[in-house]
Amino acid sequence: MADNDIALMAHLMRRAGFGAQYGELEARAAKGYEETVDELLHPEDNSNGMDLDLGERYFIEWNHFIRCVPEYIAFRMINSKSQLEEKMILFWHGILCTADSKTQSQVSSHAEWEMLRQYGLGSFKDLLVEISKDPAMVYFLDNCLSHKGAINENYGRELLELFSLGVGMDGKFNYTEDDVKECARAFTGWTISNGIPGQPYGRYTSTFVYNPEDHDEGEKTFLGHTGNFNGEDIIDIICQQPATARFISRHIYDYFVADEAQVPSWMDTPPRDPDTIKMLEDEYYSSNYDIRSMLRVLFNSDAFKDARFARIKGPIETVIGTLRLAGDWTTPKPGFEAIFEEMKHMGQEILNPPSVEGWHTGREWIDGGTLVRRINFIADYVGDVSYPGIQDMVEKLAAEGPTISPEALVEGCLRLLGHYVLTDENHGLLVEHARKSGELSTDTREFPQHVSEMLQMIVATKEYLYA
Repeated sequence: MADNDIALMAHLMRRAGFGAQYGELEARAAKGYEETVDELLHPEDNSNGMDLDLGERYFIEWNHFIRCVPEYIAFRMINSKSQLEEKMILFWHGILCTADSKTQSQVSSHAEWEMLRQYGLGSFKDLLVEISKDPAMVYFLDNCLSHKGAINENYGRELLELFSLGVGMDGKFNYTEDDVKECARAFTGWTISNGIPGQPYGRYTSTFVYNPEDHDEGEKTFLGHTGNFNGEDIIDIICQQPATARFISRHIYDYFVADEAQVPSWMDTPPRDPDTIKMLEDEYYSSNYDIRSMLRVLFNSDAFKDARFARIKGPIETVIGTLRLAGDWTTPKPGFEAIFEEMKHMGQEILNPPSVEGWHTGREWIDGGTLVRRINFIADYVGDVSYPGIQDMVEKLAAEGPTISPEALVEGCLRLLGHYVLTDENHGLLVEHARKSGELSTDTREFPQHVSEMLQMIVATKEYLYA
């Protein structure tokens, strides 16, 4: 099997999942790239890698009534066999934002995440309808406070600005203040059965309710269309707009291909790769707004395959990817709460984006504090040969023996981490360091230490920040 096939598979699994150990990459490469893409897009195994009842014996808060605490979500990301499904939930969580800091309802948060799991790879139109009915969203953006004759504009504004159209495109605004008001009027009567948080402990369910008596039945003019619109009509009009196709395409590109400019600047900043964005826009319309179809076209494109190490890993990707690489937390055990804290300290807290705008990405993930935290976390894991994934790397390198040259040690570690590519300068520095120990015998007690030390040096490079 050619190394370039495995390298491409490593790229796919970093983007369409949270990474994979080398053995899985080899198996998937043997199966074939297009077949793997299809399997990721159509997951048949919805298992998260273990019996959830077993997890609940260790973590009482993971009981069947709640099941939406950050640790539970992180555990699913690590162990789920449906990696793209979990990745898409995180994708939409950063766009269609609600925050636990306000909702404070684990039950409603769980319902929202399950909704994203169900609709996240389907029709964008259906997803917008469902998020508009989602109790956590209705409460978070105050649509339960919007009434006929006394509208609250919060949801109408964010639906246009942050969830679908974006502020503008090609230097022009996509909507007006009047459009915001008309949108808000259309969503009057879209409310919930009880206010969130439902105490005690946020455990009372809340459901979507349509109250026709509180719906504004008057004529509305929205984005050039006039009629007695309800929320579904507004979403129909939104999905038809070229700005919506552009908005979703740029988000997909930013998340799966390469770092784009931050969302607030998209009005005046053209796409980084206009041809790929156009390809996604075309598929958006030809597939009737189907996200799965857009991803299939993207993953099989040369633009995606060639865009390796072009986006900085987010904190959740960093932590979950490291744990999958090391093979840790495949079963519950004490101390998992600390994993969530690591993500939080790196700048990304599950269930709690900083605002309805979500997280800024790319280089904004990195500052002096978060960089040190990130490197230390990864280095601690790859430097510990007791983890099964790290043991496997040592054994694979030892099998190349009985001796291994400094150059082969560096290349082997880069390969087993996922075929990472370093600058000539950094690569040379690693080889220079390895030469201090000379050619290594692979059957010595010291050999695992040499491997783990080299792995630690690689993950401390600038290049390892990128996926």
